[in-house]
Amino acid sequence: MNKVSEVGIDEVGRGSIFGPVFSAVVVLTEKNKFTLKQFGVTDSKKLTPKKRELLLPKILLLSSDYGIGQSSAREIDKLGIRVATELSMVRALKKLKEKPSELIIDGPLLLRPWKGIQKNIVSGDSKFISIASASIVAKVSRDNLMKRLEKKYSGYLIFKNKGYGTKQHLSLIKKHGITKLHRKSFLKKSNLI
Repeated sequence: MNKVSEVGIDEVGRGSIFGPVFSAVVVLTEKNKFTLKQFGVTDSKKLTPKKRELLLPKILLLSSDYGIGQSSAREIDKLGIRVATELSMVRALKKLKEKPSELIIDGPLLLRPWKGIQKNIVSGDSKFISIASASIVAKVSRDNLMKRLEKKYSGYLIFKNKGYGTKQHLSLIKKHGITKLHRKSFLKKSNLI
């Protein structure tokens, strides 16, 4: 792996009450970081869904390598959200052709199972293009899954709320009950089960 590569990793769906947590890792050269910045790559939360959709193919094309991993609602309930998030990150990293020499992680928490060099960057998705790219890849991938799950679990407005515990989503759970993709450990806190 060339020395000037930047390897960023981010997760999405950590606070959701439905479905998996997703992680993505993106490897970028200096030149391609600059190109993606010109295209408007920034923190996925600052972009519209349409803009994220448009940026995804550009990121995948310009990345030297990337990986996507996820951890299921069942794993989240069994292991807890932190361990499940780490598992999704490790799964994303295992998809890379080469183990990165250094990893830049969005947020304050260390990726404990990772034995390589890592730096934690709070609000990293607005400071590093590789993390911003990873956040877009993870977000679009998870949103696409939510779109597919909307059909299977109609009545919960999954595509609208993306599985997050909006007032509307919580009232729909009261009305229809919980599905096997709802995170029971999260719903216990809301006294819904």
